[in-house]
This record gives sequence, structure tokens and C-alpha cells, in this order.
Amino acid sequence: MDWKKRTRLLLAATVMTGLLASCSGNDSGNDGPSSASGGSSPQGTKGQSESAGVNATGFPIVNAPIKLNIFAGQAPSAPADWNNVEIWKEYAKMTNVDVNWQLTPVDSLTEKRNLLLAGGELPDAFHTARFTSVDLANYGGQGLLIPLNKLIDEYAPNFKQLMEKYPEIKKGLTMPDGNIYSLPTFYDPDFKSVVIGSELWINKKFLDALGMKEPETTDEFYEYLKAVKTKDPNGNGKNDEIPYAASGITGLIDQLKGAWGLGNRGNTHPRVDVDPKTNQLRFIPTDPHYKEVLQYVNKLYKENLFIPEILTIPGKEMLAKGSDGLYGSFLYTNADTFGDHKDDYIGANAFAGPNGDRLFSRARSPLVDVGGFAITNKNKYPEATMRWADYFYGEEGSTMFFMGIKDKSYVVKPDGSVDYTDEYKADPEFGKKYVSWAGGYYPAMLTAKTFKGGESSPANLEAAKKIEPYYPKEVWPPFTYNQDELAQFNALGTDIGNYVDEMTTKFVTGDAPFSEWDNYVSTLKKMGLEEYMKIYTAAYERYEKQ
Repeated sequence: MDWKKRTRLLLAATVMTGLLASCSGNDSGNDGPSSASGGSSPQGTKGQSESAGVNATGFPIVNAPIKLNIFAGQAPSAPADWNNVEIWKEYAKMTNVDVNWQLTPVDSLTEKRNLLLAGGELPDAFHTARFTSVDLANYGGQGLLIPLNKLIDEYAPNFKQLMEKYPEIKKGLTMPDGNIYSLPTFYDPDFKSVVIGSELWINKKFLDALGMKEPETTDEFYEYLKAVKTKDPNGNGKNDEIPYAASGITGLIDQLKGAWGLGNRGNTHPRVDVDPKTNQLRFIPTDPHYKEVLQYVNKLYKENLFIPEILTIPGKEMLAKGSDGLYGSFLYTNADTFGDHKDDYIGANAFAGPNGDRLFSRARSPLVDVGGFAITNKNKYPEATMRWADYFYGEEGSTMFFMGIKDKSYVVKPDGSVDYTDEYKADPEFGKKYVSWAGGYYPAMLTAKTFKGGESSPANLEAAKKIEPYYPKEVWPPFTYNQDELAQFNALGTDIGNYVDEMTTKFVTGDAPFSEWDNYVSTLKKMGLEEYMKIYTAAYERYEKQ
């Protein structure tokens, strides 16, 4: 295949699309970079912004009711109709802002969202719409999403304070043109268990039955998995234990690569880090140490130490199969779904590798999702919309967003902490009446005080504490790309990423022998890897200078 020719064609097509969209778009102006200095609480003396007709502080946000059409991505675990969720009904009363939620299932989210942006029938805002930094630079550059710098400065005191406290937020959101086009999902950096997300869990009951200590190295992890496979740790006389379970192999590879010194800037950029020998950006999937990671995973696969359907099994089915406590290890948020067996598991540590490297390479940036909320050029009330969204970046709004309605879905304890009601805990469907955050990618700030989901369990907190000493010294947020870079970067990234995924699976399963490694690396170079890394490096250098 002529990869360079394909890239040129995709580049031309994307540029033409951008030009057409720019001509049809409504120019909302460019506010330029914000000073983002100062800040105040959203509660206080009520003021009036003459230019916007919106109350600058306090509630209601506007004195005369307004209506907003907001497009949102709906995860399978989220409520079916957000218009009937209690927090949104209550918030409408508080603000005088009535939201008509236009929900799209996540399976078709990107396609539907992009069709709206291409066709011009835009909502007033996008919420939980999973915009990447590339999307934001593209649609913001076309004028379809408006710059938020001035709105943040004047109408978002909570978010403004967050940017001052955590400079990486502004660095991760500011596009090369100086504009911010979105509000993010942001996790408190000190709340490590939720920043980490999914954990690798080890069956402590199996360890005890086998007389083994908790694995600390990749060799010990292998020996443990092999023992689970062959030594009947559940003692039922059957060879029914499953050493490792997950939906796919990517998570395990990302977990293990730190044992070979890879992923030293975290997993927001899973294929790029810094080569400590040259201090230059490194494409991880062509590094010789990555070959060693795949050889290790290939050994586990060949010896049948994985759940048989690991490459195809959906996450829900994988969890259902673990309900009998047969997993020796698995990768997921926690073991709560396993009922009576949920306490069998402990969080694994970061493993030391054959060369002494020990790094938790699956670390994420607390700027989890850059594209949680964006305002379109069709919005007649951008000031009120910004105030509406900003509330959820303060403690009061964060509590409401994640916990729901006081004394109905959550209670305040004597020590001031909050917890879900017994009814909420007992019935998973009960929570859907009150909150809509399930599935992630929401525009809000999440803290240990305001969030009581699975990641806040004692087991998760203990697992995060164990991992923290091996956290990378720096974890990159997403980088940003300018209009001149976008088309080529997208085209190259898609082709290269698909090929890496294909060959990673083949190397792991043995469908491609490791004697083909040099040919694999050579093919990536022919596909334009050098040009791809030049664009990546330019984005990294911009990030460093901010």
C-alpha cells in the first residue's frame, strides 16, 4: 500500500471539509488567551451583568427562564432519559435554565456528533460528548465551537480557581491558537484511586492456598498465574480456575510495560514517552523493550493463562464469569461485582521487570477528558451556559452531580462527610433516578469528599497507596495540534495505530512470529512514522513552553 499517497489524499479531503465548514459556520469572534487570574465563589452577593443579562453570582442564573438544547453521550450504565433525572429537574428550579437533553448512545456518539457539526443543526452545547483535543482544535478552528477564555474569566469562578491551582489544566486545554474550547473531566490529583481507574487485582485466597507471597516482579506474576492454572487453589478438585481475565489485552500490556522502563510519562499517551538515553520523544511500539513485553505476554497466552475469550469477550460477560471467584487475577475497577467473593481480591503492585525497571505505566493525567463540555456558535446565552456548567467544578455542585439530592439519594454524616442512602446502595437502578454521571466523560470536578463510587472503596484506596511510590514523576495531559497539523496527524495516526493494534495482537497470539519484528518496524517507518513523530514533537514542545 502507498501510505504516503493515502495520507496526501486524506489531508486534501480533510482540509476541504474544514474550508467548507468554516464558510458555513457563524463567526463568533476570538476572545484570545485569558489571564485566568483572581476568582470567587459562585455563591455570594447577587450581581447583574448588563452585557449578558445574567446574574454574575448566586441563583437563579437568569431571572427570566431560558431553554437550552444540550447534546450528550449516554453510556449503557447511565439513565435512559436525563430529562427525568432528579438533579437536572432540581437544578432547573435553582437556575431558571431548562435543559432539553438530546441523548445519543456512546456506540454511535462520534458519528452522530460529527454529523451535527458537519450539517449545521447544532445544539446549544455538547455535554459528555467525548471531544478529543484534535476534535476541539478542528471544530474550534472552524468557529463551530466558541472560545471560552473570556467566559471562564468572567462567569466561571470555580473553574478559574482550578486552573490557578492546577496549571496543567490550562496547559492541556489551551489550543495552539491561544483559545480554550471546552471544559474537562477533572479528578483531584490527590485522589489517586480514581485517577488510576481500573486496577489489576490478585486473588488473596489463592495466594494463601498456594503458599505464595504477593507478586512483586514479572517473573513472580508468571509463576503465580501458572500455579493458579495447575495447582487447584480453590480446592474443588477441578481445573476450573482462570489465571487472568480481562476484556482485551491492551490493559495488561499497558500495566506491564513499565516493568521494561516504558510509559514514563503515563498512559494518556500510551504509545509515546521520553527516551531517557536521548531525552527525545520515543514511539514505544517500535522500541526493543516493547518487543520483550509482547514476548512475555505471548508466553502467558501460549500457556493458556488467560481467559480463553480474552480477545473478544465483552466486559460485562467477563465480570459475569468471575462471579464464582474463579479468577486468579483480573483488570477492572474493583471486585464489588463478585458478591460473596469481592473481598477475595487485593490490588496488585507495580511489577519490577527483568532489568530492574519498576514503574506504574498505566498512570493517567487528572485531566481525564479534555472535551467534557463545549458551547456552539448557535448558543444565544453563552454567559448563562458557562455559569450553568461552572457550578459542577465547585464542592457544592460536585456533591450534587455525583451524589444527587440530600436526604433522598445521599445523607450528610455527623462528621460532615457524605454517603449514599441505603436504598441507593441496595438498588443500582435507584441511582438512575437521581444522577446521570455513570459512564464518565462528564464536565465536573471529582474529589474524595464528593464522590463515593467504587474507586473510593477501602480496597481501591489501599491499592492506590501501594502503587503511588512507582508513579511517574510527570504524567502528561493530552497535547494540542494546530490546523496545519491536524489532517496529516489524524491520517497518519489512524493508519499507524491500526497497524500497531493488528500486529500487537498477532505477536501475542503467535499469528506473527517475532522474527517478523524488523519488518514490522520497517513497515511503520514506510507508513510515515517519522512525519507523525515530528508533529507529536511540535505539540510536545508547545506544551512545554506554556
